Amino acid sequence: LSSTGVNSLKYFTVLSNLLEGLSALVFLAALPCKRRPRPVEMLKYLGAVSVSLTFVIVMIFLGPLYGYGGMFAGASFWMHLAIPLAAAAECVLLCDVPFSRWDNLLAVLPMLLYGAWYVANNLINGVGAWPNTNDWYGFLTWGLPAGIVIFLLIVGLTWLIALILRKAGARALRRGAP
Repeated sequence: LSSTGVNSLKYFTVLSNLLEGLSALVFLAALPCKRRPRPVEMLKYLGAVSVSLTFVIVMIFLGPLYGYGGMFAGASFWMHLAIPLAAAAECVLLCDVPFSRWDNLLAVLPMLLYGAWYVANNLINGVGAWPNTNDWYGFLTWGLPAGIVIFLLIVGLTWLIALILRKAGARALRRGAP
C-alpha cells in the first residue's frame, strides 16, 4: 500500500500530516502574538484531530492486521505515531481557547471532505482491479453500502477523537497548562 511522489497524496495519512505540518507552521508563526487568533487555534485543532485519526486507525485496525513493526517503521513512525501524539499534546496543552461543540463538528470536516472525494472517485471512475484500483483502502470490497457504513463509522470515530481532544484541552485550560 505504498506510493511515492504525488501519488501518495491519495492517502489520508499523508494529507492529514500535511495539514498538521501547515497548522504547526502557522501556530509557530503566531507564537510571538500576545494572543493567537482563533483561526490559528482552530487550524491546530483540525490538524491534531486529523493526524490523531491516523494514529487510532493504526492502533486498532492496521497494527493488528499488518503488525505494529511495519506500521511504525521508517517514515511511518513519524506519520503514524510521533506526529499524531505530538500534535494531540500540542493541541491539548498549548491552545489558549476552549473549543466549542460547533468546533468539534468542524474538526470532522477534513475527514468528511476526504471521504466524499474517495467515494465520489470510486463512483465516477469505478473501483478497478488491483493494483490500479481507486479503492486503495478496500472499503468498497463488500459493495457501496458497506463502504458508506465504514465511512460513517470513520466520521463518527473522528468526531469522538475531536471530542476527547476538546475535553482534554478544556481540562488543561482549567488547570492552567502552559
